Amino acid sequence: MGFLFEILANLIGIYSWALIIYILMSWFPNARESSIGQFLARICEPYLEPFRRFIPPIGMLDISPLVAIFVLRFAVTGIDQLYRWIVL
Repeated sequence: MGFLFEILANLIGIYSWALIIYILMSWFPNARESSIGQFLARICEPYLEPFRRFIPPIGMLDISPLVAIFVLRFAVTGIDQLYRWIVL
């Protein structure tokens, strides 16, 4: 059972890194048009879209990806806590 929770937490961690890389690609011209950028857009944009609907940009700064990453971190914490409740 612990193995399943560990795999899920690791997958969320990998997805968090994918989001960070996708966000950093916006700083470089034409990076999102590359094949890696298009792949990351296909896996990251569906998750980021609900956050962008509810969190407006502040000036030129879009903080919705930051909130999305915090939500993923809270999910990992919740998964860890759920595992601890099940085991104990």
